[in-house]
Amino acid sequence: MSEYTATVTVRLKAGVHDPEAETTRRALERLGFDLSALRAADQFELDLDAESAESARERATEMTERLLANPTIHDHDIEVEPR
Repeated sequence: MSEYTATVTVRLKAGVHDPEAETTRRALERLGFDLSALRAADQFELDLDAESAESARERATEMTERLLANPTIHDHDIEVEPR
């Protein structure tokens, strides 16, 4: 078994209202920053023992689909690196 870290980034799909990002965008604009969009995201780091990077990715994907992200409203990205 090898040790891996899977980094899972979960964000709302395009078109889903994101009040946290909207509030932050408005605050940045009040501070004088000009931007066209801002998206909030949650990031999770999972330390896993697995036979391979692909096996670690499969486990992280299952965890993400079962708990960390709601597929109806969220998109997610998973990156796996040796620890």
